Amino acid sequence: MTGESDHVEINHKKNPFLVSGTKVADGYGQMLVTSVGMNTTWGEMMSHISRDTDEQTPLQARLNKLTSSIGMVGLTVAFLVLVVLLVRYFTGNTQDESGNKEFNGSKTKADDIVNAVVGIVAAAVTIIVVAIPEGLPLAVTLTLAYSMKRMMKDQAMVRKLSACETMGSATTICTDKTGTLTMNLMKVTKFWLGQESMEQSSPSISPYVLELIQQGVALNTTCSAYRESPESKFVFSGSPTEKAILSWAIHELNMDMEQMKHSFTILYVEAFNSQKKRSGVLSRKKVDNTIHVHWKGAAEMILAMCSSYYDASGLMKDMDVGERNTFKQIIQVMAANSLRCIAFAHKQLSEEQYEDGKEEKRLQEDSFTLLGLVGIKDPIRPGVKKAVDDCQHAGVNIKMITGDNVFTARAIAIECGILEYGAENINGAVVEGEEFRNYTHEQRMEKVDKICVMARSSPFDKLLMVQCLKQKGHVVAVTGDGTNDAPALKEADIGLSMGIQGTEVAKESSDIVILDDNFASVATVLRWGRCVYSNIQKFIQFQLTVNVAALVINFVAAVSAGEVPLTAVQLLWVNLIMDTLGALALATEQPTQELMKKTPVGRTEPLITNIMWRNLLSQALYQIAILLTLQFKGEPIFGLTERVNDTLIFNIFVLCQVFNEFNARKLEEKNVFKGIHKNKLFLGIIGITILLQVLMVEFLKKFADTERLNWGQWGACIGIAALSWPIGWVVKCIPVPEKPIFSYLTWKK
Repeated sequence: MTGESDHVEINHKKNPFLVSGTKVADGYGQMLVTSVGMNTTWGEMMSHISRDTDEQTPLQARLNKLTSSIGMVGLTVAFLVLVVLLVRYFTGNTQDESGNKEFNGSKTKADDIVNAVVGIVAAAVTIIVVAIPEGLPLAVTLTLAYSMKRMMKDQAMVRKLSACETMGSATTICTDKTGTLTMNLMKVTKFWLGQESMEQSSPSISPYVLELIQQGVALNTTCSAYRESPESKFVFSGSPTEKAILSWAIHELNMDMEQMKHSFTILYVEAFNSQKKRSGVLSRKKVDNTIHVHWKGAAEMILAMCSSYYDASGLMKDMDVGERNTFKQIIQVMAANSLRCIAFAHKQLSEEQYEDGKEEKRLQEDSFTLLGLVGIKDPIRPGVKKAVDDCQHAGVNIKMITGDNVFTARAIAIECGILEYGAENINGAVVEGEEFRNYTHEQRMEKVDKICVMARSSPFDKLLMVQCLKQKGHVVAVTGDGTNDAPALKEADIGLSMGIQGTEVAKESSDIVILDDNFASVATVLRWGRCVYSNIQKFIQFQLTVNVAALVINFVAAVSAGEVPLTAVQLLWVNLIMDTLGALALATEQPTQELMKKTPVGRTEPLITNIMWRNLLSQALYQIAILLTLQFKGEPIFGLTERVNDTLIFNIFVLCQVFNEFNARKLEEKNVFKGIHKNKLFLGIIGITILLQVLMVEFLKKFADTERLNWGQWGACIGIAALSWPIGWVVKCIPVPEKPIFSYLTWKK
């Protein structure tokens, strides 16, 4: 429940509550049930998880807004075209192929009127079909599904499809420390004997002192070490701290645990408790019947019991005030380096002293000799510092939320790069959970952005922070592995749980499972998320170019000439290559390192940026200019029949989209061919589109309402369409303002 791996002691006075959902690791007792179901800590936590939110992801909200806007424009244009064409027909302003009026009042047959009206309605409906981007859901789903499959290779299993894209908008990542930034493998990394720091298995250590330390570890522990055969590895069981010390003694000090236990008789044990922060053992050596007391525990507690210490050569020295302060400094330096400091002390008793103290049933606590100090560390995962650095470069804030004490949390944060060295003293960068909890709502909202590290936090402090960040408009990702992280994982926009250390409850509450438990994979997920968002933007730019061009051409032609140059079948064919094939081609672009150099899009950034408007409108205007020129002046300029001219318009329009698909690959870069050889699917789709277009024009004349073109006309079509490449290159040299274009149009209050 605390999220920490150390056990919590339950006792009458200080902490009498057994919390549902936890396990009893040691001890026995009777309990009185005071609450059940939703009133328990577990129940309260589960109630936060099970609330189903119908919250839209930032992209869904943007897409809904976009599609409804496009739909409105399409409907308006279609309605206008319908009205204009009907008015022209019924006022006798349209002629058939022979040059006769199509509508002559009562003389016109009912059949002819019905056919004409159906044709006009078909043209209007086709405009709606082209205008509404029904390929958008397909493009989004394809992009998400493709990236989901690829993310699996990068150690991220996506449980909720929309999470891929939401991660691309993330502005803040709240991460757990234990097991995510660190490896959750406690390890002894420092060993001090006297006032000297020893290399682990230094030969200069006195054999007598070494034996005393081995006794102190082997006899005074709740941990056990087991191996099947002398060749196999040791398996340790117990608390992480105990395991680290035992493992160090066996591997570095070559201790034989079994032999040590057999050569002593344990007379009395004083178990570890959280007040005294130490444990002790009284034992008798079988060989010479000597009696020894060993204490082990938090360094400052053990230091207070000692009046002398051993140096590395085995000499016992008195501890005066100066020496004691030196030891205190050593302990402080270790704590500042995120080490947990444990000390060992020893005292040999005479038979008289043993007999005197026998009645008291407690161990002596004064005049001990300090044997040594060890510093235990939960090492940082390799690659974490670089991953944190990458995320910060990408404009994403990293906040560390942990149950550890402030000193350890601060030291780990500096080591990971979450806090800059020297910046830890900046007001409000490091807070404790209780302090954050006791702020008023206004104080929390004001300070939440500055906080980088929250230490000694409870699960509900984490939840509170996520809620505050979301209220401030952040898109929040949360990483966690414990059951206690579940409410925050559920509340966040993206919950990332750990696949190895993570509990089932945490995984169930998350959207993405990081399979290797590594924070570096979180940075990879961020890159994939941005890639998904970028691919969707590319597709929207590509599709809107076609929509704008097709709408304007058909509208202008319908209003001025009373006919639509692109027939229903042709427009539906354009729709097919745009929506389905275009979506497939642009959805499979790979993520690039450039994506991590941009700032996050957050919740408020518009889906269509100024850069996209610039690219989109320039291409659409070029297509409109070319096609309207052909529509009104094509026949006299090129000396063509009306059918061939209409086929040219259709062919150029489709080929323009094919060439523009290359432009859509890069929104900002001028070189649109960069990395194209890696995307075989893109090249394949372009090939298929061109092949199908040749089929439509040359062989499906009746179906597509086209006329065969000669080599020269094909050459002209390709030449005109290919001009969209240099136009795209030139347009990308034009700078655009940062501020979204539509924000200038909103009324100032």
